[in-house]
Amino acid sequence: MTRAVLSLGSNVGDRLGYLQLAVDGLADVLVAASPVYETAPWGVTDQPDFLNAVVVVSSPEVDEWGWLARAERLERAAGRVREIRWGPRTLDVDVVTVDGVRSDHPDLLLPHPGTPERATVLVPWLDVEPDAVLPGHGRVADLLRDMSTEGVRRRDDLTLRVPGPARES
Repeated sequence: MTRAVLSLGSNVGDRLGYLQLAVDGLADVLVAASPVYETAPWGVTDQPDFLNAVVVVSSPEVDEWGWLARAERLERAAGRVREIRWGPRTLDVDVVTVDGVRSDHPDLLLPHPGTPERATVLVPWLDVEPDAVLPGHGRVADLLRDMSTEGVRRRDDLTLRVPGPARES
């Protein structure tokens, strides 16, 4: 069985709708979904704010490459077009970590690079896994202690519908 943490982000069009599309597309493997956060853009900062969330997924049939393939299918379903690195996007689904897997393959770096410095991923991840550990970097709570979370705002007025046995924090 493989368990993975995926980050979701959208800053174009129906941002919440695109996050919901991802949650719905992962319904069969969804373990937990974080609350929705609104965050300042990272990388290219001259663009609209993002809505972000983190989901935990698990399946005995899906390995790290399978999680990447599912992420890419969800992005295509949302009409994602890759024009500018770190630019605006309808849906971004990143494989943050897969339990027991480290990868330096250029198409699938695990854990996902940049995660240790991204409150946009760490804050919602901590909501669904208070004891989360980022392999090679330590406890997520400790990583967050040393960084600013300014610009990461929880949006309790926006809710992802979580189907089946998965829970929402």
